Amino acid sequence: MTSPAPFEPVRPVRLYQRIIEQIEDALASRTLRPGQRLPSERQLVAQFGASRSTVREALRVLESNGVIRSRPGDPNGPEILPFSSQALSKQLTRLARVDGVDLAELISFRMVLDGSANMLAARLRTDDELAAIEATIEAMRQTIDVGYQQFSEADVAFHEAIARVSRNSLIQVCNHVVRGVVLSLISDKIARSRNSKALMRESLRHHEEVLEAIRAGDGPAAARISRRNLYDYYAGYLPKADREPLLALLDPTD
Repeated sequence: MTSPAPFEPVRPVRLYQRIIEQIEDALASRTLRPGQRLPSERQLVAQFGASRSTVREALRVLESNGVIRSRPGDPNGPEILPFSSQALSKQLTRLARVDGVDLAELISFRMVLDGSANMLAARLRTDDELAAIEATIEAMRQTIDVGYQQFSEADVAFHEAIARVSRNSLIQVCNHVVRGVVLSLISDKIARSRNSKALMRESLRHHEEVLEAIRAGDGPAAARISRRNLYDYYAGYLPKADREPLLALLDPTD
């Protein structure tokens, strides 16, 4: 007698999700393109053979996800929007905050992103871009005695300046989202820590090390230093059992 096949229980799919799938498939195949219009609501009801409420729910979800835009009183159908980093940011934020991605995974992903961004920055930066990065370091230095919120804003500016030098919009979006979610999980602990100024000084020192490697044009060093610094800064917030994937990203000679 053969053993049962490893099937899993099926989940019901709501009708509006089928409509979303068809529209997204049309975008993927470029049958629909940004700037074009979907048919009117009445036409969509007829084409999909669905109720008006089902079509409206599908359109609501697509608009919420930044795929389409509807204007009140517009007799035409919804407009297909071009790719937006804001839409991607929204989806990544939902994944990180809602769908069970834990802190260890987020920090590990940050190590991958920051390492890549810093390597690219060391190799691609112009003198003006280097000056912009240096200015964010100076802002961090000046805000240590002001408060964690101001220091954090300067820290964000540092990473965004480096991400821009990467010339890669996905690195910019992912870096912004993942860093923001990580800090949202631990920022209170840092801000309320008795040694918060010491932690900010440590962070500043780490950023200065990365800056030196970028200034020297040493991409591998910039990547290696940033990964090590992130591990040193955040590993203490993780149980030892969760640190193994982070350690795997470090250079064995460090």
